[in-house]
Amino acid sequence: MHLVRLTAVLAHLFALKESIIGSFIVPIVEALSNHDGTCLYNTFPYRTIVRSAPTRVVREGGGFLVRRPRDLSDLQSPFLLLDEFGPVTYAPGEAKGAPWHPHRGFETVSYIIKGSFRHQDSTGLTGTTGSGDVQWMTAGRGVIHDERPSEELLQEGGSVHGFQIWVNLPQKSKMMKPRYQEFPANNSPVVEKDGVWARVIAGSFLEISSTIDTVAPITLIHVKVSSGARVVHDCEKGSNVMLYMMKGSIQIGNGDEKIFGSGKEHNLVILSDGEKVDLRAQTTDAEFLILGGPEYNEPIARYGPFVMNTKSEIDQAIRDYQTGNFLDHEFEIPYR
Repeated sequence: MHLVRLTAVLAHLFALKESIIGSFIVPIVEALSNHDGTCLYNTFPYRTIVRSAPTRVVREGGGFLVRRPRDLSDLQSPFLLLDEFGPVTYAPGEAKGAPWHPHRGFETVSYIIKGSFRHQDSTGLTGTTGSGDVQWMTAGRGVIHDERPSEELLQEGGSVHGFQIWVNLPQKSKMMKPRYQEFPANNSPVVEKDGVWARVIAGSFLEISSTIDTVAPITLIHVKVSSGARVVHDCEKGSNVMLYMMKGSIQIGNGDEKIFGSGKEHNLVILSDGEKVDLRAQTTDAEFLILGGPEYNEPIARYGPFVMNTKSEIDQAIRDYQTGNFLDHEFEIPYR
């Protein structure tokens, strides 16, 4: 009904085209209308590009290099950090990791595209994450953990590529009991259709859903789109959605022929609100992550590996760690 009325208003405005007022109004109306005179209101379900954030290379952990957009907490809730490590090839003994360190108040997601890393933490869990594997660790009230290259990678060298992503926890969940989820590549759903390949790490894509249990409704999808292919991703209206471009460029459209803009290699692309994302790789293959989640609308206080809501909570986390009260059980960091 509203669209019918709006179309009638547009028709009336077009009738003023020969008038002086019409000469000012018509260009505005035409800019907001399709060729048939209907309003571009029809295309609003499609998300557009709000802005792009370039990345920079920084040194992290034990000395390895990562590519990182600027502080994500200023860009897109609930994501706090997005680090891409590699692609890089290490000589024997050259690979680095992140020795024992604490976390409180958020989740760390490690997605290994290529390579292998070993993990151990204060809950007693250990494991190796290899190519295609996902490790989703909810630090909650506190975890101390160690992430290093696997013995094979250290001894023989090899290629490494992957991501570590920090996902904020809502205030009510910041002091929850820590938990650890590990999903090998063969348990991570993959869909291939019409020139599109995707690993559904969290959330849903092309009617395929992940089985990872997330505290908040999170979307994390690794997508490859062949040149000339196109895919439309459905997303929840009101959620935040962004793309991290790994390779090539992707064009973002409106479900018809209009192109709103493109995401370029090594850029983080922030999208507007909407129910769909129309993605097209026209001249080159494209590879990227789709990330999505809710807007918490909560204050953020962060200091290194601690992310809380107030400075006093950060101060308490530091005191807890320094006085041995960080965990709810006894734990002594191993020598190695």
